[in-house]
Amino acid sequence: MDTAILKAQLSSKLFPEPKHDGKTKLASVLVIIYGSEPKILMIEKSRHLNIHAGEIAFPGGKWTEDDVDLLDTALRETEEEIGISIPRDKVIAQLENVTTLNSGYTITPFVCIIDKIPQLKSNDEVKSILHMPMIPLLHTLDDDKDPSHQSIQEMYTFTFNDKIVWGASARILKHLLNRLAI
Repeated sequence: MDTAILKAQLSSKLFPEPKHDGKTKLASVLVIIYGSEPKILMIEKSRHLNIHAGEIAFPGGKWTEDDVDLLDTALRETEEEIGISIPRDKVIAQLENVTTLNSGYTITPFVCIIDKIPQLKSNDEVKSILHMPMIPLLHTLDDDKDPSHQSIQEMYTFTFNDKIVWGASARILKHLLNRLAI
């Protein structure tokens, strides 16, 4: 899929201002799509983390009051976790918020499309960096409902090699898929 087509199908207005009520925990992630045969960059979180240990996720993290907005959070956290600096003007879209079940975060996903990925260096929060072919990954959608999670209407999984993407990350991928004509 051509990157111009991707940009046309995905581009949307950004609303990065945190809507903080004092109770909601906010986070944001960056969905990085790159290459002429588009790939999605994801991470496998380290097993030593207190929450989301070992999960397949997008780079990103918790909003802090030092962050200008949620886009700033996603860009800062991405650079901290995998060593890539993405300029704000490369971010072309914002997807629907998703909420994590076990940690209670409301996650705002932002999307950027870049030509290529430089050499990446992960920090100790990241076990591995995954470069997933986008179209084949999105075609692995399994939307069978998990009966143990009946409280959430959107329970999906995607598969990459031996890795299962589930939870909030899978819901973000499903929102991405919903915008694409594939």
